[in-house]
Amino acid sequence: MQQDVFLFAGTVMDNIRYGRVGATDAEVIEAAKRARIHDEIMALPNGYDTPVGERGVMLSGGQKQRISIARLFLKNPPVLILDEATSALDTVTETDIQHSFDELSAGRTTLVIAHRLSTVKHADEIVVIDENGVRERGTHEELLAAGGEYARLYHATMIE
Repeated sequence: MQQDVFLFAGTVMDNIRYGRVGATDAEVIEAAKRARIHDEIMALPNGYDTPVGERGVMLSGGQKQRISIARLFLKNPPVLILDEATSALDTVTETDIQHSFDELSAGRTTLVIAHRLSTVKHADEIVVIDENGVRERGTHEELLAAGGEYARLYHATMIE
């Protein structure tokens, strides 16, 4: 999943169902609930039958991203690649969705590309990469204890 979400001119239901074309309405709705977008969809004029407009112009960036996340839950792939998957979300929604990602990631390989360190804090292994390659690797606690680039970045974001 990329940070730039593509939605096509169709309904909310159609855009989520794109994750698995043969999915039932109930499966689409369950995926939306897991992505924490169901209540907002139900508040739209026609719920799941609401047109999203060309490239999703009728929705906010966060709503588009959560629809894309719902697609991911519906697809249920064996490997997850999340490229700034929560970048357009506020911290409360990000926390909610992170719990869902944790659930979805169980038992499968997940690669998370993130600048927001809260997104990777609970990862089994964190790899810090810059233009020169791999700088550090370890758990959150190990990297903080090492006092390197990750610790510097983490403490800088905690101050903001």
